Amino acid sequence: MSHNQIGLRIDGRRPAELRKITSTTCVLSQADGSAYLEHGNTKVLAAVYGPREARHRALVLHDRAILNVELNVAPFSSGERRRRSKNDKRLLEMASFVKQTFEPVVIATLYPRSQIDIYLQVIQHDGGTLQACINATTLALIDAGIAMTDYVCACTAGWVEREAAIDLNYIEESSDTSEVTIAMLPKSSKITLAQMESRLHVDKLEEVFRLAGEGCKQMYEVMDKTIRDRAEDLARKMTV
Repeated sequence: MSHNQIGLRIDGRRPAELRKITSTTCVLSQADGSAYLEHGNTKVLAAVYGPREARHRALVLHDRAILNVELNVAPFSSGERRRRSKNDKRLLEMASFVKQTFEPVVIATLYPRSQIDIYLQVIQHDGGTLQACINATTLALIDAGIAMTDYVCACTAGWVEREAAIDLNYIEESSDTSEVTIAMLPKSSKITLAQMESRLHVDKLEEVFRLAGEGCKQMYEVMDKTIRDRAEDLARKMTV
């Protein structure tokens, strides 16, 4: 019996099931905060530097910090080599989405006349790159001690083979799927980003959004556990 006949997806998951998630913080000793996150086979490294003096005087804001986001994809991150220029435009777009997502959440007024740099490296790409980058950024910012109003948790959902599903892998994303990535603040359920890759019929939109929101809540539990485990680990070391 095929996966489809028993309601499972191509990788054996149910529609509302996330891929296996692994996350850890404090992975780079030179950065102020860092995190490594795996969503299935999508692997992202995030590094945060700052708050520090802004490099360009012209960009300085006297009452708040500016956020700077740079995103790179390792040349070996996916099985196929893409055209460089097309890829570059996509990377700038994704970096801009990450910046938009965190600007309302980071309490930038605590760090006037400074800048916070966020560097993201996609080590392996297997779908859901934007959600993985946002989730890794949250962990790295918390690790850096940057004040935020809440966690930011992201999840992608789309319409896969006649039903809504979350956390799409590369094969699902490539099969002409309509998908949306949302970033949510779990305490208030406020959405700080809703980014659609292609048009989705209004009848399907509600279900896709609902599932993506559920996925964000599942993501929050995983990320919160990572932070708490790290804090307990540090507390243990300090008492020793």
